[in-house]
Amino acid sequence: MNDGTTDWKADLRERGYRLTPQRQLVLEAVDVLDHATPEEILSQVRRTASGVNISTVYRNLELLEELGLVSHAHLGHGAPTYHLAGRHHHLHLVCRDCGSVIETDTAIATPLIDALRDQHGFDTDLKHFAIFGRCADCTAKLRQGQS
Repeated sequence: MNDGTTDWKADLRERGYRLTPQRQLVLEAVDVLDHATPEEILSQVRRTASGVNISTVYRNLELLEELGLVSHAHLGHGAPTYHLAGRHHHLHLVCRDCGSVIETDTAIATPLIDALRDQHGFDTDLKHFAIFGRCADCTAKLRQGQS
């Protein structure tokens, strides 16, 4: 686990908030799990604090996202997944077959970002961006099954 607790305290304090035990547990769970749904975060939090409920997790995730400490992405149907916002921005490549998620640097999408800005005046926010397709392993398995 990243020992970013002191950074979290400072970030929250600068914005007029305290690092409550629930906020710390939610931040630590997001850090440990990397990309996790609120339900997965709740399960992780309950390892330490069994009395925490899902509404507490959602409330804290919403505040932490407003404060720029966590970010979410939609990696398929269902609940969004959350990760620490302080980490580099990345695209999520989601395999429709096996569900694996590969992270890649947003620089790979620079030509697309530039084209959207030039042609449409549209500034793209890639923090919540996922591209769906098939990973290399599943593509290889599919090709083996076809031959």
